[in-house]
Amino acid sequence: MILFEHPLSPYAQKVKIALREKGLPFELRLPDGLGSGSGYQADFTGSSPRAEVPALIDGGVRVFDSTIILEYLEDKWPEPALLPDDPAGRARARMIEDAMDTHYEAINWGLIELQFMGRAKGALAEQLAATAARQAAAWHRWLGGQLGDAPWFGGERFGWADLSVIPYLNGSVSFGIPPAPGSKLAQWLARANARPAVAQTAREAADSIPTLVGLDQLIAQGLFKREYRDHRLEWMIKSGGLQVVLDGLAQDNIRFTPDFE
Repeated sequence: MILFEHPLSPYAQKVKIALREKGLPFELRLPDGLGSGSGYQADFTGSSPRAEVPALIDGGVRVFDSTIILEYLEDKWPEPALLPDDPAGRARARMIEDAMDTHYEAINWGLIELQFMGRAKGALAEQLAATAARQAAAWHRWLGGQLGDAPWFGGERFGWADLSVIPYLNGSVSFGIPPAPGSKLAQWLARANARPAVAQTAREAADSIPTLVGLDQLIAQGLFKREYRDHRLEWMIKSGGLQVVLDGLAQDNIRFTPDFE
């Protein structure tokens, strides 16, 4: 199998953790031109019409969207199972994943826009960063309630919901917004990061952080465009960054999902 990815993509991290937990061999590829909005190779766009990572090639099968890839892996290789056995538990895992992939992802994405992409300065940057920290803390409380007294979000075994949460919490930690020390969520985070599949994936993400340095200059030159879509766009606007969006449109250094061809 071939997985198109970027190590910092939480969506790609979910899939890599699943593949490693299931013991499935795969090859990683970083798409050419990722973030430029053009210049993608045909095998990438043929697998991901949205030109987003992750995208999976399994022989003649091509799958895009991290959730659909997880479902494909679970259908084809059901053991070890990542989803709980009961319908209610499976639905709950999927709801946690959806919340993380939309609302929580947007918070970390916004912080990258501020810290590495230079989208805002001064008072606006401070206000957006404070808003992100406050929102993340609220999500930590929600996640703590979802975890309860169980060792994992799915109960007694690590699974779908856990691998859907861990990339985002590790991202928050990198921005200095960890779960409350000593909390059950903090203890869960330590357990999750101790798993080999998670540790390797998190290490790959951390090793790629230096590649973000200098992207603000490429953005200023219009050579790199970050994708503003769905909950990312909503987050930036509702958190007070409408001017960031307007400036990006005026300078043509943000992009949206391309049309399917």
